[in-house]
Amino acid sequence: MKKPIFTIIATGYILITVMAACSSPSKKVENAKENLEQAKEELNQAQKDSVVEFLAFRKASEDRINDNEKMITAFKDRLTSDKKKIKVSDQKIIDDLEQQNINMRKKIEEYQEHGKDEWIAFKLGFNKDMDALGEAIKKISFKNTK
Repeated sequence: MKKPIFTIIATGYILITVMAACSSPSKKVENAKENLEQAKEELNQAQKDSVVEFLAFRKASEDRINDNEKMITAFKDRLTSDKKKIKVSDQKIIDDLEQQNINMRKKIEEYQEHGKDEWIAFKLGFNKDMDALGEAIKKISFKNTK
């Protein structure tokens, strides 16, 4: 007799524990709504952060492009004021650098964000190209100041 009572009590205890652990469908819906709202807020914040980061990057890039323009213009002015004959090859290099600078400006102005991975790839490639352009401008300036 003790064994069936013990079995009934143990079974009842297990059933009560299982039922207490299960959430009601309305509770699950409520939790899902809360999770959805939280996910939306996180997405909105991530988008705002992305826009702020892009605008800061764009401003810094435009500053670098403007600096390159000033260096190219100063170099051209210095060569014409020194009344040196500009070699055709040097003029072509200067024109190419100037065009590269214009292309970099277009590239940053026309960029449309398509996702975080593409943004990172764009930013790395753009910075690499800007660094190479800056070095080329410095080299031509140094070469012709000797």
